[in-house]
Amino acid sequence: MADVERTGERIAFLRRLRAVRQFRAEPVPPSVIDDVLRVARWSGSAKNRQPWELVLVRRRETLRALAAAEGSAGHLAGAPLGIVLVMAGDPSQNEQETFDEGRLSERIMLAAAAHGVGSCVGWFRGPGRDTVKQLLRVPPQRLVRTVISLGYPDTETGARPARTPARKPLSEMVHQEGYGAT
Repeated sequence: MADVERTGERIAFLRRLRAVRQFRAEPVPPSVIDDVLRVARWSGSAKNRQPWELVLVRRRETLRALAAAEGSAGHLAGAPLGIVLVMAGDPSQNEQETFDEGRLSERIMLAAAAHGVGSCVGWFRGPGRDTVKQLLRVPPQRLVRTVISLGYPDTETGARPARTPARKPLSEMVHQEGYGAT
């Protein structure tokens, strides 16, 4: 039988994960980065293909250039660390890779949160993807679209503390035995 108290703590931890877009300047310690990378390594993927590689970016000028690339990753400009997900880009595995990329992103964010490190997922679109490939010397056949910023939340300059945002009630999103049934 599951320990009800520990289970409740784990569920509460999962529910607290929030996007953080304002970071303090202090770097993320190597031991935390190592833990995050170990979790990434053990993240599940379709057929255990692990179709990803990770590029860690700490240089401020590179983070600013990535933040400026077309897409939605402006939060990188102030982050002490960015992790760019580089996917295999196999057209025959596109749906599986997309799913795996989402799983990997969430696992990285949860591992960071376990250490009190905030994170935010961002995306590169259109020509922004090529810009990122050039900046990071990613081979042309690879796919780059997701980046995760990491750092300690800066509550002094505008990062909002964790709160419970409005959510749809379950009755508006859960259907029993078929769509439209409650």
